[in-house]
Amino acid sequence: MKLKTLHDLDPKGKKILLRVDFNVPLDENREITDDTRIRKALPTIQYLASRGAKVIVLSHMGRPKGQFLDDLRLDKVADRLKELLSEPVGYIHECVGPGVEDAVSEMLEGEVLLLENTRFYHGEELNDEEFVLEIANLGDVFVSDAFGAVHRAHATTAGLADHLPSYAGLLLEREIEVLSGILKEPSKPVVLIMGGAKIDTKIGVLRNFIDKGDAFLIGGGLASTFLYAAGHNVGDSLYEPDKKEIAQAIMLAAEKDMDKFILPQDVLVASEASENAETLTVPVSDIEGDMKIFDIGEKTIDRFCEFIARAGTVIWNGPVGLFEMGPFEEGTRRIAEAVAECPGVTILGGGDTIAAIKKFGLAEERFTHVSTGGGAMLEFLEGKELPGIVGISKSES
Repeated sequence: MKLKTLHDLDPKGKKILLRVDFNVPLDENREITDDTRIRKALPTIQYLASRGAKVIVLSHMGRPKGQFLDDLRLDKVADRLKELLSEPVGYIHECVGPGVEDAVSEMLEGEVLLLENTRFYHGEELNDEEFVLEIANLGDVFVSDAFGAVHRAHATTAGLADHLPSYAGLLLEREIEVLSGILKEPSKPVVLIMGGAKIDTKIGVLRNFIDKGDAFLIGGGLASTFLYAAGHNVGDSLYEPDKKEIAQAIMLAAEKDMDKFILPQDVLVASEASENAETLTVPVSDIEGDMKIFDIGEKTIDRFCEFIARAGTVIWNGPVGLFEMGPFEEGTRRIAEAVAECPGVTILGGGDTIAAIKKFGLAEERFTHVSTGGGAMLEFLEGKELPGIVGISKSES
């Protein structure tokens, strides 16, 4: 796949429609609690603005489902972007219409204008042609830098590439470069750490790496489903009984090398999820009654860390326990520290994984690459063609 990047573009004087991912978390007072996604987009914005482009920024936030919701407006994002750029940032409460057209026509070279939440419009998620054309008519060029959204075939992630010369931004270029390298020639041994709750989002990666991976370390609610599929009693733990056959098929595919698929041998259990919970570490064979698995146990932690220490490549998506609560944080903390210490290539993805390393005070610089897309990273590693990337690769200048 041949992508056009910013190095192929002379942006001076051009109106650039720049799709970013500013879907940042807000607290109850609508204050931004983590501006990482805004900071990650700064290099592309600065690159374009410093070279004389008129930068028209597009982003979604949350899931308003085609409604204008005050809680999901991008005013707070505009304020933070202005602070980080130390430059004026225009902001308009719409994405299309005469007001937007007038604001764009008045832009000077080097200026930045943020449009409203794209998902306030039904046409965004429907990739509606009329809506796509309304947005496309605002610009001369489309630049995608929203890796976290390229797996969505939406108007501003994929549709614009059908109507404008399109390029990958600096962040998207880096994501594709790193993840493509993992798919093509990963340093061995390859260790995948898969946690979180849902098996559906992980199935494709597990299948795609059956022959590429050397060890699959399974934790979190995902592990409960696999333990159940392997015949263990998981008590009242969070698991997906309807995914039993899928889990069994994955384990069967890895059966030729029984040391490859590593389930917990012991787990931390409690009767409830609370900061004051009484916990007990038990072998997985001793789970019974109303026990609920909230973390991996000490022996499992040690075993996982041994694999990580020897890894040439680590891919980590999903915490191995309920790390948000003190009694259940040990497994995810130890895994995070082990990955940070690993001398090999270390790739992290997923909002909860990133939240974990922040909670435990581990700087992103200690890892080779921290992806800005959880679902997009997983789908890319499945080997899928992502709509937002395919569109750029097919677009003609």
